Amino acid sequence: MRQAKLAIVGGGAAGLTAAIYAAREKLDAVLIDDYPGGQILQASVVDNYPGLPQISGEELGEAFRQHAEDKGAVFLEHRVTGIRREQEHFLLTLDDGVETDILQAESVIYAAGCHHRLLNIKGEQRLTGHGVSYCASCDAAFYPDKTVTVIGGGNTALGDALLLSRIAKTVYLVHRRDTFRASAELVEAVQQAENIRFILNAVPLELCGEKHVTGIRLQRKTDPTEQLLQTDGVFVAVGMEPDTAMVSQLVECDETGYIIAGEEGITSCPGFFAAGDIRTKSLRQVVTAVADGASCVKAAERWLQRKG
Repeated sequence: MRQAKLAIVGGGAAGLTAAIYAAREKLDAVLIDDYPGGQILQASVVDNYPGLPQISGEELGEAFRQHAEDKGAVFLEHRVTGIRREQEHFLLTLDDGVETDILQAESVIYAAGCHHRLLNIKGEQRLTGHGVSYCASCDAAFYPDKTVTVIGGGNTALGDALLLSRIAKTVYLVHRRDTFRASAELVEAVQQAENIRFILNAVPLELCGEKHVTGIRLQRKTDPTEQLLQTDGVFVAVGMEPDTAMVSQLVECDETGYIIAGEEGITSCPGFFAAGDIRTKSLRQVVTAVADGASCVKAAERWLQRKG
């Protein structure tokens, strides 16, 4: 059985930052992820990380990992398939694709992140990062005076449309229903925006383009005829799903599955901390994930010292 004082689950921005801070504090820590780097690796360009404008997601993710390695962080390239508490310890089940193992840890920083709900239509996977985005606040700046399309009908989708309307020439808002699920205030705001066009009762069928998005094929629920909408970018905003299934019985989560934790990452389970997109927060960005990783290490260190 492997052992560590601190187990960091997840190798995205939050987890890698936690590994850096844990290494700097000389903590007995290990980061566990079968492919460290996180969602940032999917971004073709990151333009909102301070001091590193126009860096590719792959470069930024690799820089995070290299920094952690340079500080002496320990990595286990395994997938965590289960976490349970047993007396004063946490037992993590690890899988490397060949065999399983157990890691016993006194504390855990859980930074497994979230995944975007997908449209699951033709062209989506191939064009992700090439005109298909799941984060308007990350990528809106790349579309000045362009035509973009937002897909969704909730608060995130309408908020994305408003953000894009201040940058893009035209914003199409595609929703499968004839009414929005967003707040009345947001609905009123998008209705007042002069460059937002509504396409309601419409279902996306295919994202088109070779090397970059050029259009989206739609079908209205009231009309069997398909429509090809030309667009320079597609922003998918149909929801996020936190990867909390294996810890939902261990810590308290909100009604949407996010772990309830403040800025220090302290959860309802002593010794278990939540960092990054996985926790309840208002802004999910690489900079806030980095902050969470650092804060969680400090909180975990204090907890371990009190525990003795």
